[in-house]
Amino acid sequence: MMNDIGRLCMKIAGRDSNKLCVIVEVLDENTVLIDGQTRRRKCNIKHLEPTSTLIEIKKGATHSDVKKAFESLKIEVHDTKAKTSEKRPRKLKVDKMPALTADLKAKKAAKSKTSKTASKKVAPKVEKKAKSDDKKTKE
Repeated sequence: MMNDIGRLCMKIAGRDSNKLCVIVEVLDENTVLIDGQTRRRKCNIKHLEPTSTLIEIKKGATHSDVKKAFESLKIEVHDTKAKTSEKRPRKLKVDKMPALTADLKAKKAAKSKTSKTASKKVAPKVEKKAKSDDKKTKE
């Protein structure tokens, strides 16, 4: 069978096309889990071109195991590193800056006062006496 665990394949479709990968796990009849020069992910077997080379790895092998197997075949594999928390931009916390906090509270208070007065609908006052006077004059 050509989609065995450890089968070296060439990815022929998608973003990782023309890169070597190895089948790490068979998920169902049409999809497999691949790893290697590609991203470790689920892949349709129609997007793979199997080679005759078979690498000895266990089912569900980790990326480091796959990397060691590729290095034994003298194939270069790039490690993808997760971003460290220091490199990620931090959200500015207002609570740590009392001067900004006071300014923001003042702005919110002013905004809420203006929005409350703007939201009130002022109905025009109609004098009843004037209407009654108009009725008297018509008669």
